[in-house]
Amino acid sequence: MPSGILEVQLVDARGLGETDFLNSMDPYVILQYKSQESKSSVARGAGGSPVWNERFTFRVDYPGADNQYKLILKIMDKDTFSADDFVGEASIHVEDLLALGMERGKAELHPTKHRVLLADRSYCGEIRVGLIFTRKVEDVVDREEYGGWRHSQY
Repeated sequence: MPSGILEVQLVDARGLGETDFLNSMDPYVILQYKSQESKSSVARGAGGSPVWNERFTFRVDYPGADNQYKLILKIMDKDTFSADDFVGEASIHVEDLLALGMERGKAELHPTKHRVLLADRSYCGEIRVGLIFTRKVEDVVDREEYGGWRHSQY
């Protein structure tokens, strides 16, 4: 099955609702692609406008068995003495990017704003993310072999 690497550039967010009453919130992002998960650093004291500038990679099979091509970005607020608070979530459908990358070898979506939604699907800010998908090049075996050794072209 053809595969590749999906690189996610987590840039920043704007307009996120504060979940802390006394201090600025400390947001971080849980990135999920199918069964793979990564976590950003915590933007301490950043409030509703955190900046991460971090990169994450996910292994991708295309076409996949379940035809679910969604990157989920779950924004959380790190709390010290209680459970972390859910801030909002953004979903990015990457099927078209993967298809283009499989065809051309590489496809890129420059950092773009995506809507962050609450559990009730109401708007609560934006998150900026860039994506690059690079198709994995299969190892091509040289067809000319002599006595079990490959013939060098040099």
